[in-house]
Formats: sequence, C-alpha cells, structure tokens
Amino acid sequence: MNLTAITEMKEVIYKHFIDSLALVFAIKDLDKKGKDFKVIDVGSGAGFPGIPLAIAFPNVEFVLIDSLNKRIKFIEDIKSKLNLENLSAFHSRAEDFALDKNNREGYDLAVSRAVANLSILSEYCIPFVKLSGNFISYKSGNVSEEVENSKQAIKILGAKLGKIKDYELPLEMGSRTLVCIEKINKTPTKYPRKAGMAKQKPL
Repeated sequence: MNLTAITEMKEVIYKHFIDSLALVFAIKDLDKKGKDFKVIDVGSGAGFPGIPLAIAFPNVEFVLIDSLNKRIKFIEDIKSKLNLENLSAFHSRAEDFALDKNNREGYDLAVSRAVANLSILSEYCIPFVKLSGNFISYKSGNVSEEVENSKQAIKILGAKLGKIKDYELPLEMGSRTLVCIEKINKTPTKYPRKAGMAKQKPL
C-alpha cells in the first residue's frame, strides 16, 4: 500500500517495531496500567508506534489518528485481523480532533513519530494531554538544537521539557531519541490553531 519507505523485513522489524516499543525506556510499568490509561498516537501513519504498543500492552487503550484515510483503513484492517480490542483509529487532523471536548486533555500520554519539527508537534500533541500527563516525541539524529528551539512553544502550551532518552537500535540500525514533555498547566483554548497554522507559523 506504499505506506512506508522501509520495506526490507529486517529493517521493518528494527526501525518500526522495535523502535516503537522503545517507549518503555521513558514510561515505566506500562504493562501495569489499566484500561483507564489512555494513549493517543498523533499522525500514526502506517500504525507506528500505536499498533506495536497496542499488541504489547493489551490493558492500555490506544487511539490512533491520521489525516490520510488510506492509512486509517489499513490500521482498521490490521485491528480486525489481530483482534486488537484496545485500539481505535480515526481519520482526522490533530487540530480538529483536539476540538472535541472528549479528546482535549483526555489522554494520559500522547506519542508521535511524525516527521515534523518539535515546536509543531507540540502544538498538535500537548492539547490532548491531561495535567500531569506526558507527550513523548520519537526523534532521530541530533535533536539538541530542535529541542532548544521548541522550549518557548512547550511553555506556551502549558508544559515543560522533561527527560531526554537516547538509545541505539540493534545491529547498528541508527541512533534515536525520546523527548519527554510534561503537562503542568492547562493548554490555552486558542491552541491548537486552525489547520495548517502550526506548520506555517510555529510558536
């Protein structure tokens, strides 16, 4: 379905599945969380990290959103074939999904492996997170400058920078980073801005 540029089996295993599960480096005891622990995967693409996490942690509720319906149909097909009752998928832009009162600040954790600047991702993801919850961004390469440049946006959105966890994928498949952001205040109601604004004019 041409949903990912990575197609060689070994690379898919390590660069998609194992990388998705690396969340355990940042969030401890996910296996002990109950159904009331809700995770949203923003810009899930072909279902990463949401699908591997839903398989590994069946007691946690996962909501996956993406703006391309073809990807959501693929995710729903996988959900059906694997009987993933703890996973839901929705065709929506993050900016629109966050306007629903049931979604806004309704999640314990937001995750994203989307290829976007951290300032932009923060505006997409932080509005979903409950007070004391977390947004964790999966990144690759040197992220120090990007993280530094995102601090203002993170603060405006009611959060603060938490720990940064670097790790190596097996078999020299690459260096990765989990950037952890902690929600400490309610996000101002004007965020996220209407579709496209975060990308056009990052905070």
